[in-house]
Amino acid sequence: MKPGEDHVPGRCQQANEVISLVGDKWTVHIVMLLGGGTRRFMEIKRAVDGISQKMLTATLRGLERDGYVRRTVFPTIPPKVEYELTDLGRELLVPLQALGSWAIENHDRVKQARATYDARG
Repeated sequence: MKPGEDHVPGRCQQANEVISLVGDKWTVHIVMLLGGGTRRFMEIKRAVDGISQKMLTATLRGLERDGYVRRTVFPTIPPKVEYELTDLGRELLVPLQALGSWAIENHDRVKQARATYDARG
């Protein structure tokens, strides 16, 4: 839905179903990381500061379930597992990169607005 469009019942729910996973802080990090190419589980874990193994597993499963990530298991001992973005995942990079750029460009403005608001206390 674009700004100014009339509200259409059910459209917000549809958007929320998709945005709920995408809006998760770990998902953004992982999608952006995989935008640089295929990665193995431990490569992702090392690159995403602060994520637990359990949370990484859950996030990758959610991304795979929703069609953003492809998981490939190679029949080796131990098994080699790689993760990569699907076409849908690569399409998701476009708005995420735009949002990330906007956030970086406006970080100081947001901090100032928060400080002004908090000072009114």
